[in-house]
Amino acid sequence: MATKAVVGRGLREAGAALKHASGLEVFTRHRPKMTFLNQKPFQTNDTFIAPTASVIGNVTNWDESSVWYNAVVRADSGFPITIGFCSNVQEGAVVTTLSCAKGAVNSDPLKSAGTHTNASGDGVVAGGGEVGKVLETGFPPVTHIGHYTSIGSGSVLVSCRVDDFCDVGDKCTILEGAWVESHVILEPGSVVPPYTRIPSGGRWGGNPIKFLGELGDGAKDGIKKKAEGRGVMAKEHAVEFLPVGSTYLHLEDLEREGKTAILG
Repeated sequence: MATKAVVGRGLREAGAALKHASGLEVFTRHRPKMTFLNQKPFQTNDTFIAPTASVIGNVTNWDESSVWYNAVVRADSGFPITIGFCSNVQEGAVVTTLSCAKGAVNSDPLKSAGTHTNASGDGVVAGGGEVGKVLETGFPPVTHIGHYTSIGSGSVLVSCRVDDFCDVGDKCTILEGAWVESHVILEPGSVVPPYTRIPSGGRWGGNPIKFLGELGDGAKDGIKKKAEGRGVMAKEHAVEFLPVGSTYLHLEDLEREGKTAILG
């Protein structure tokens, strides 16, 4: 197996070297937004989705929100993801939902003949005669990110709720059923176990998560300023990232250099 992998890698690198030596340029075409099972991501005119990000399925991006390079927002399990006003999902973060979380129960939490959603109005609509898959909390495993909230680079969010004015540090993990209330800072590398509630107004950190102290007014104001700063940066990147793409500019440069381009 090791020999096969080494030989395969050698052949790929040799092929790439030959293409480069011949003057050919290889392009890859990436789709930042992808419809999945007839569910199309929604974004406003001032939402920024980076060209190397992946936003898939039933995702709602509200005004001035941003999804940064190599981030993945994947709602392909039948449950939606919402990203609030002026919120950001930073580089390499993963936001997703579970189709049926561990410990989920099969029931209609409201036991009514009508439909049901979660507390914010999101969620999966289900009739009283249907059997819905919900978390132990009684709500569907949706993922909700509130307003003015920053999700740090490399973080992972799975079927959880993060309210308004939160700062989730880099490489944090928030698991299913967890609820982070407003005006909370999570230190980098923090792990929020399933079905954990983080009360409003504190600084938390560690694995598993522990309370570190109360937030002062300055720290709370800093959460909003950080989100607004990312919003300004997103507008600058959006200006450079043309809706029609900028690949043609590179092609024109190659043509001026007398090179031939291929799509790889």
